[in-house]
Amino acid sequence: MESQRLVHNSKDWEAMRAGFRWPEPPRYNIAEQICERWARAEPARVALIYIGADGARRDYSYGQLSKASSKLANTLRAHGLKRGERCAVLLPQTVETILTHLACYKLGAVAVPLFTLFGEDGLRYRLANSGARALVTDGANLHKVLAIRDDLPALEMVYSTDAGETGVHGFWPELERASESCEMAETTLYDPAFISYTSGTTGPPKGALHGHKVLLGHLPGVETHHNFLPQKGDRLWTPADWAWMGGLTNVMMPALNYGVPLVAHRFARFDPDEAFALIERLDIRNAFLPPTALKLMRQSSAKPVKMRSVGSGGEALGNELLDWGRARLGTTINEFYGQTECNLVLGNSVAAFAPRTGSTGKASIGAEVVILDAEGQKLPNGEMGEIAVRRGIPQMFLGYWQEPEKTAEKFSGDWLLTGDIGMRDEDGYFHFSARADDVITSSGYRIGPSEIEDCLAGHPGVAMAAVIGVPDEVRTEIVKAFVVLNGAGDEALKRELILRVRERISPHVAPREIEFIDKLPMTATGKIMRRELKPKS
Repeated sequence: MESQRLVHNSKDWEAMRAGFRWPEPPRYNIAEQICERWARAEPARVALIYIGADGARRDYSYGQLSKASSKLANTLRAHGLKRGERCAVLLPQTVETILTHLACYKLGAVAVPLFTLFGEDGLRYRLANSGARALVTDGANLHKVLAIRDDLPALEMVYSTDAGETGVHGFWPELERASESCEMAETTLYDPAFISYTSGTTGPPKGALHGHKVLLGHLPGVETHHNFLPQKGDRLWTPADWAWMGGLTNVMMPALNYGVPLVAHRFARFDPDEAFALIERLDIRNAFLPPTALKLMRQSSAKPVKMRSVGSGGEALGNELLDWGRARLGTTINEFYGQTECNLVLGNSVAAFAPRTGSTGKASIGAEVVILDAEGQKLPNGEMGEIAVRRGIPQMFLGYWQEPEKTAEKFSGDWLLTGDIGMRDEDGYFHFSARADDVITSSGYRIGPSEIEDCLAGHPGVAMAAVIGVPDEVRTEIVKAFVVLNGAGDEALKRELILRVRERISPHVAPREIEFIDKLPMTATGKIMRRELKPKS
């Protein structure tokens, strides 16, 4: 197992960093790495353990994934999907999600993972912006797609995994008619693989375009925050949706890459007791658990489990939660840090060095991370500034989809700007302080205010709206909206506005608090000053 790793533990972090070199293969394809090479060598090897909503278990081998994804690639090609064109994936944690990703990469097409909680407005924007020509979904989400299909002239192919409608292809019936032999597109590290939409503070969501190299770039960080994955008996799971970078590139892809059985079971609503039961029943040894999941699990009275590694990211966990993890999960939780544009650039690895209170870890192996001042100059240890990452590492995005100006703004010379404020101490530990912008971090999700504000302002009773994050003990922050009305308002209107955002964008971004105010604080040029709305500490 150790021979698969890019990083070998000498327990000297700086020596491991100094001796590391990124592989530069002339050809690189995610489908080849996470499926095909295993299917050739060990076709019967278990790749996926799927637990359905009814608790029933079904195992899938690499050979099965290879054949089924080739069939899907062939039917997509037969219906006209070409290399470089986009195929959206609107599915929870299911085998069809994996098959759609694999099929896209085999064709050289570009996957567009989408969160199943997105409503019609959230889907419409992302599907239109990406120009998705194909989409794979299920019966639970198909109605949202059909409701907006007339607004999406590029969307020519819609597949449903379990429900038939006029003009919709049946996923499995199509596969039954297709060949299981498929020629792999010859791709390089820099060929596009998928678009992951990320929220910012101004304007609509931006599509972060990643190349096939993104898998390679994640491997050192995954290996180390899982205390040198893979090891015999490892089995990996996350409650995080595979549509997000944390679920897709921290768990789904790396597990398959290493031949570590991947557990798939997405709760309709996260239940901490069920999470403990799942870990116990399936002998899950490794997990990515977002901070909110950990905080909810801490409230559970379920008996302790024994895990080999747990990773978490999005906020500093603190000594209390780390101590709880040692007692109830049987391991020290390794915190890490990254963004949709460039993930896993900081992290901990208790197998290599001791964590430090309040720190999100050290610069990941293969990544150079610094603190910059407002002029883009490196700051010395101990001084507060913006966390920045040197260009060129594989996990860094290719750019924002069709937005070269926004891509350029993300960089200062050779450095990618994270928009996060922090400091590096004398021992190389990084300490996150605050966001430099107004992005809200709630339950592990990064939520941009603009999309929510636009949705609220579309209501006839709303003149203007501003959205901020306010502290919350479980979720880190909750979304709060300040609304200027055209007329009178009451509690019923607040409920109506919350429901509007839930249905049109997604429940995970809906305000949990709404406050009606007479006017919003504005700059001389008419920009909302969200910082003036934040609670004063």
